[in-house]
Amino acid sequence: MDWKFLQGLLSGVNKYSTAFGRIWLSVVFVFRVMVFVVAAERVWSDDQGHFDCNTRQPGCTNICYDYFFPISHIRLWALQLVFVTCPSFMVVLHVAYRDERERKYQAKHGENTRLYDNTGQKHGGLWWTYLMSLFIKTTFEVTFLYLLHYIYDSFKLPRKVQCDVSPCPNLVDCYISRPTEKTVFTYFMVGASVVCVVLNICEIFYLIAFQMVTLKQRGSVHTSSRRIHSGTDCKSSLTS
Repeated sequence: MDWKFLQGLLSGVNKYSTAFGRIWLSVVFVFRVMVFVVAAERVWSDDQGHFDCNTRQPGCTNICYDYFFPISHIRLWALQLVFVTCPSFMVVLHVAYRDERERKYQAKHGENTRLYDNTGQKHGGLWWTYLMSLFIKTTFEVTFLYLLHYIYDSFKLPRKVQCDVSPCPNLVDCYISRPTEKTVFTYFMVGASVVCVVLNICEIFYLIAFQMVTLKQRGSVHTSSRRIHSGTDCKSSLTS
């Protein structure tokens, strides 16, 4: 998988992100993508080849491996990284849509006219798009954490598993390759995912709080302007 291509796409998201969003992007690439590419893929590269069972029954080892590892950790994390980063493209596409509207508006009314003060400013529809992307990312993160725990019944990999699935002749013992090292990486990736969830939640509260403060300030400005206009009208009537 070309992670550099994904990084190039997400670099555009960084321009429109808040401080929490920039931290989230750093955590994703430094503590998840880099660890995934540099170390995790190598740790799980021999998981099936070194999955040993105390039987020579043809097909038993493969069936037991498929039974205990219906999907590899490394492939599940790859899917997770793709799913949690794709919602950020919604923001980039929305800004691109605004840029196109701005271009058409200036072509029709002149270059000195503007439809938006800043096409990347998070207000109106873009604010909702950004907030929706955060909710989707958080949902994907929690869903994949649940799937990982549900499939393997724990984040810790056991040293030995027992299997009696056909065509195994009886209950056989199977041994996982480097279970301690894989457990360490599993906890690390889970911890990084939890940090991303916390950052997403903090950014959601930040956006909502900032929007409420902005609306309150606008309401205060409108109220003050109305009072000024009312006072001016009263003076005019008295003068007349």
